Amino acid sequence: MRPAGKRVAQKAIAMIVIAAMLDLLGLSPALIVFFFIAGFLVWLVVLRSNRRDAREVFEFYLAADEILRNEDRHWYGFEISEVADRGERVLSSMPDPPPLLYFSLGALQHRSGDYESAVENLAQLIEFGLSEEQHRSSPSPALRRYVQTLRNIEREPATAPMVLASVRSLERGRRDRAALLLAESRERLKQNSPETAHPEGTTDLSVRALSPEHSNLSAPRPISEVLHDIYQEETTA
Repeated sequence: MRPAGKRVAQKAIAMIVIAAMLDLLGLSPALIVFFFIAGFLVWLVVLRSNRRDAREVFEFYLAADEILRNEDRHWYGFEISEVADRGERVLSSMPDPPPLLYFSLGALQHRSGDYESAVENLAQLIEFGLSEEQHRSSPSPALRRYVQTLRNIEREPATAPMVLASVRSLERGRRDRAALLLAESRERLKQNSPETAHPEGTTDLSVRALSPEHSNLSAPRPISEVLHDIYQEETTA
């Protein structure tokens, strides 16, 4: 028996057992049917929610990979920011996000110039033990559903070929570029820090403009005076 058929049989047996217990408690058949219908509706809502969460992860992968792979295209800043915002929402919705999600979001943030956020997400991947999936032994329902969806796509690539291509492309980037992107993001943060922008011993241009050696420079003449002199010269001529 396949795993899916086995799970259905287990659920059917559980429903029969529950119905027998409710009957022993003296509940009317109509009330038992009501409880079963209510339970089924709750289960259906949870199932659809889990499927929607998994679908949002893979939709984010598609959008992120399109931006990261096609570096020659001139992406607008708001396009990259909107996809990154979507990734942040997906990341915050899962208690134990997959490592690939950290890389995809961090790489996008590096691309958009949000180096602080890029360091935060890429460091989670590189330095805090999240780069190895085998360490995830107690998955949340959201992660379990994500993995089930991923395995189904891998077993039957024809069902979602673009999604599978995006996942594989992002995985290659994670393997080859994650550490490099983290190092570059940290270097950019260091370069953009106030201490680095104006290190000790250097003077800002605005400060030099007010220094004594520059104070004796005369201010430019008003444009009205210049035009007046030109007009007078033309009249005399």
